[in-house]
Amino acid sequence: MIDTVLETLASFIIWLISSLGYGGIVVAMAVESACIPLPSEVIMPFSGFLVSQGKLDFWLVVLAGAVGCVLGSWIAYALGYFGGETVVRNLIRKFGKYVLVFEYELDEAEEWFRKYGATITFTSRLLPVIRTFISLPAGIAKMNFKIFTVYTFTGSLIWSAVLAFTGKKMGEHWDQLGGYFRKLDVVLVVIGVIVIIWYIQHKVQKLRAYQKKNNH
Repeated sequence: MIDTVLETLASFIIWLISSLGYGGIVVAMAVESACIPLPSEVIMPFSGFLVSQGKLDFWLVVLAGAVGCVLGSWIAYALGYFGGETVVRNLIRKFGKYVLVFEYELDEAEEWFRKYGATITFTSRLLPVIRTFISLPAGIAKMNFKIFTVYTFTGSLIWSAVLAFTGKKMGEHWDQLGGYFRKLDVVLVVIGVIVIIWYIQHKVQKLRAYQKKNNH
């Protein structure tokens, strides 16, 4: 059952970008940055692959990824800014499980923010998992909105460029792989499923450790 769900999710990402192009990238990355698990590790490499096929422009892909990240991060920031920590925690406790968002992730993001201050909104954009949730404590701490936006955009631009470049390079060597893989969609779905499975397993393991720690 879960394999079907994961394959559907990866297929949805591929369909969204194939159908809407740059707009699809913006939407997908905005969803991810709004704390909903739609991994950029699938979104941007596939976009980069389309660049290698001449269907999209590399720098417009990177820009679309960064803009999407900023838009989604604004949503998470606003939730933290106007709702405060109590509201955010209550929402996560009640509804987080439905979108694979857990309280330990907010705890981790808050700890990083306390340790490293406002600059973590830039550096965290280059790190898996934490990059998605750092906007919540930034909003709760009422970080300067302009600085938050600049840091978020800059970090997201770099992250998007790295992932898109990876996908582009894979695409440039696709002919060499053609003898092994006949269908592009099959390979991309498999890669997407692997990434998403790892992502979910990581979340579940961390959740169990968090629950065990807090039950003692």
